[in-house]
Amino acid sequence: MTATFEATLPRLAPVAAPPVRLVLKTDGPSRGLLDGAWWPRSRDLLLELPPLTDALDPLWGRITRVAVNPEHWPVIPHRVPVSGHVVKVGWFTPEIDPHKLLLLSYGTGRWDLLVIPPETGPKAAARLMAAASAYGGPPLTASALISADPALHDVSVPNQVQDAEQAWESEGGASQITTAVPRLASRLIIGM
Repeated sequence: MTATFEATLPRLAPVAAPPVRLVLKTDGPSRGLLDGAWWPRSRDLLLELPPLTDALDPLWGRITRVAVNPEHWPVIPHRVPVSGHVVKVGWFTPEIDPHKLLLLSYGTGRWDLLVIPPETGPKAAARLMAAASAYGGPPLTASALISADPALHDVSVPNQVQDAEQAWESEGGASQITTAVPRLASRLIIGM
């Protein structure tokens, strides 16, 4: 008599994708040029759009189309399968800011998000997300916000700022540099 055993392999649970890093303005009197900011983890639209639409569909309605400027996206697929449907992707060079993502929802509307470069550090990304989702700030385009952040362009910090920070460490004195913390009541933060 011979006995055969089938090797059973353990079943692996699917790995959940990391949460989307997204900040949105809530409804207000005037949304301005940007409706929020998105900080993708890569420049792969096939990988990045499904979690973004999963977060936005319940809030804004079913996202059906996305438009980008091809300057920062190496591959732009025409269609991206997302949860339960397909998002059509288009690109426009002169019409769309290189640091912006345009989203269209079926019958609901249009939204513009600042796209923070994936290689951006957490502090710079937080500043950009706060600026893109703030009410009452100057109406800046997505590229203007990106170019205004010195940390993204290796701009050196003036000596007086370094001296003030060193004074804090060596003398226990408070730095004269203050950072205004924007109100969070006017934004929705997802996955931060």
